[in-house]
Amino acid sequence: MLQSQPFVVVLTILLGFGSLANSGLAAELPATPTRDNVKPRNVVFILTDDHRFDAMGCAGHPFLQTPHMDSLAKNGVHLKNAFVTTSLCSPSRASILTGLYTHKHGVIDNQRTVPEGTIFFPQYLQKAGYDTAFIGKWHMGAHHDGPRPGFDHWISFPGQGNYLPPNPNYTLNINGERVKQKGYITDELTDYAIDWLNQRDDNKPFFLYLSHKAVHSNFTPAKRHQGRYADEDLSFLPTGKELSAEKNAPRWVRDQRNSWHGIDFSYHSNNGLEYLYRRYCESVLAVDDSVGRVLQQLKDMGIHDDTLIIYMGDNGFMWGEHGLIDKRVSYETSIRVPMLMQCPNLFQGGKPIDNVIGNIDVAPTILHAAGLETPEYMDGQSMLDLPNDRDMDWRKYFLYVYYWEKNFPQTPTQFALRGDRFKYITYYGLWDTDELYDLTTDPGELNNLIHDPDYKSVAKEMEKRLYAMLDEKGGMQIPMNQPKGNSNNKRWAERGGQEAADFPATIVVDQPLNKEAH
Repeated sequence: MLQSQPFVVVLTILLGFGSLANSGLAAELPATPTRDNVKPRNVVFILTDDHRFDAMGCAGHPFLQTPHMDSLAKNGVHLKNAFVTTSLCSPSRASILTGLYTHKHGVIDNQRTVPEGTIFFPQYLQKAGYDTAFIGKWHMGAHHDGPRPGFDHWISFPGQGNYLPPNPNYTLNINGERVKQKGYITDELTDYAIDWLNQRDDNKPFFLYLSHKAVHSNFTPAKRHQGRYADEDLSFLPTGKELSAEKNAPRWVRDQRNSWHGIDFSYHSNNGLEYLYRRYCESVLAVDDSVGRVLQQLKDMGIHDDTLIIYMGDNGFMWGEHGLIDKRVSYETSIRVPMLMQCPNLFQGGKPIDNVIGNIDVAPTILHAAGLETPEYMDGQSMLDLPNDRDMDWRKYFLYVYYWEKNFPQTPTQFALRGDRFKYITYYGLWDTDELYDLTTDPGELNNLIHDPDYKSVAKEMEKRLYAMLDEKGGMQIPMNQPKGNSNNKRWAERGGQEAADFPATIVVDQPLNKEAH
């Protein structure tokens, strides 16, 4: 069995200090070159869970009101084409913290802790003299919630955490001590963030990583927001009915609509898509309140305009597209995330950025804001200059990977290459069709061009480029882990659970092809 550790071994050999990095002693990290004429800035990074790219007012949502997120877009930049390397909580968070693609950092599912020798970018900030704080959901290694390297101040909980305390004795981990969760977790984490900002040493620059549980299922709005969107028209939600074998939609996608991650059997319940979607939108509102409170705190401290603020989601979320909910897949609404960046004294606001941004770019960007160069081993690059230099050299393609999980066996291993215009998706170990989409004419990814002779050369070029990037980034071997937890593999008989979907039309032939068989 191929384990994730070999990738980390290669990394630590290249760096020569893997064992030191895991110790959490930032002073033992090697020197990171400083940037000339860059003043170290205070940085606030706010991460949400399962927040899809268009679930904000500034992204054109039909009714969801997010005035504080909208203010970040107005006073900063809306990075409209932001993506994650793997659309899953732990792998995405590991990419944010390491600047590495999933197959390099080795956190390929939600069950694993980060491998020994992993370096988190806040360790470099500590060495540069920063105060660092982590407050919220960590998730990588659900078996414990203890402090991790790179953070002077630590508040977290095991695994997904809970919107509300599940029992009177439920606790958070605050700097290694057990403290009871008092109430609604989005508000409580924000309280802790504000308290830390008030109490910290003003003589040092700071980095605050506020990592919300929201808006992950089970979607639970704050009491003040419950029912806010009960009467909104949801007829705009897609249903996946337009998919068919005749249009060469993959068979596994059409089969998945009757599953844990399909709209016919969502989370194995009968509550229905609309009920879940209303709860989801109402849960976003407390996150927006949190953003507003942090912004106001920075204003009260007199540092708002000089502080770099980055807001993003850890992965996207499907709400009926291709008949699916949740994430994992390579489609836009799964891999695309909201991303906003603001620093009024560094760049003017109000003009969106269309470049293809990745979660691997967060670490280099924050290190840049601290006056530090990007370590050579990182896959990402700093986007801090993009608002002022729209023509700077930038990536043309972004690599996406997802590795099959026994917990959710309906979604196969897949690799995708996302460019400015085309997206190519291929599957490993699956008897089905690959996919090619022209995102300029088909943003909903409904017209699979992979079998269209007019696009044969495009498909071939994208395939070659995908495997070249995988090879370059050390991803030509598939990491594997022993499964943990249950397998959500049930289907609902009432909605055709006994029947499988038809094969894509191009796979089915009317006549034998081999005339020479004996």
